Amino acid sequence: MNIRAAEEESAQEIHIPADIDWEMLDKSKFFFLGAALFSGVSATLYPVVLVKTRQQVAQAQISGIRTAFSIVKHEGFRALYRGFGTSLMGTIPARALYMAALEVTKSNVGSATVNFGIPEPTASAIANAVAGLSAAMAAQLVWTPVDVVSQRLMVQGTHPSCSSPCRYVNGIDAFRKIVKTDGPKGLYRGFGISILTYAPSNAVWWASYSVAQRLVWGGIACYFRKKDDESNDNGNSSSSSNNNNTIRPDSKTVMAVQGVSAAMAGGVSALITMPLDTIKTRLQVLDGEENGRRGPTIGQTVRNLIKEGGWLACYRGLGPRWASISMSATTMITTYEFLKRLSAKNQESLE
Repeated sequence: MNIRAAEEESAQEIHIPADIDWEMLDKSKFFFLGAALFSGVSATLYPVVLVKTRQQVAQAQISGIRTAFSIVKHEGFRALYRGFGTSLMGTIPARALYMAALEVTKSNVGSATVNFGIPEPTASAIANAVAGLSAAMAAQLVWTPVDVVSQRLMVQGTHPSCSSPCRYVNGIDAFRKIVKTDGPKGLYRGFGISILTYAPSNAVWWASYSVAQRLVWGGIACYFRKKDDESNDNGNSSSSSNNNNTIRPDSKTVMAVQGVSAAMAGGVSALITMPLDTIKTRLQVLDGEENGRRGPTIGQTVRNLIKEGGWLACYRGLGPRWASISMSATTMITTYEFLKRLSAKNQESLE
């Protein structure tokens, strides 16, 4: 679907390059380049995710900056990347599954909703929400075990329930010990709440992203209209318009709008789903059956959080998570749109 926004008062239309659907992509190039690009993005943002995870399992409220400095001071800079190798190995197949489910669903649902006579802006928001929901559910089949292992490595020795400072040597060792202790189901601890966290989070994010883009483009249309009016008063024509009713922004403007819209959507998503993410992290990092003890249930985890710091304890790590999701969303969406254009079968049809 093409993304178009109009400023009703001026009847001006934003014309940007056509959106690229699943059928227009060279799949081999899409997945190969995607693995490389998103591995780089994951490496850049991983320290923020680690700090957020440490905050969520802490029994006292500590700021993200203090947590980061404490990690570097006592454990060294490399500790900010503890568990990254495991995370990266799982991220590549999970991201491939996510992108495939996202594009297939968005293309099919988008066409179906338009065929039902639903207005294009509403159809786009619905297609994005459903696509985000299905993509998150599919990817969690891979991401949940990766989360369990990598988060155990992130926090080992920092929480009373983690028995020794160096319990796991590496990701493979953690995988083996978790399976030995809890069985295969131990790798899927928190799977249900992961779905409850990431599925709605992705649905909210993609729907918000669609709406945010239209809001931002509407504001830009108003700006360009005023700029055109000023230029016309001076006897000049706007460099951004081909005629009085059509505005053709350059690629930098398109990328900036995508980034701003992604950050806005990320903030909304982080705020809504933060309590679920905190509970999920607690469930995944605490030990399972060991010495006759069972891991806590969701209800017990919630009660423990409230006992430690009231309802606000469910929002521990909100700052880093907000920053992480916003930065990740901005980086991911600009990278993702760039990836789709690189992977298009017919480059000439994109203008």
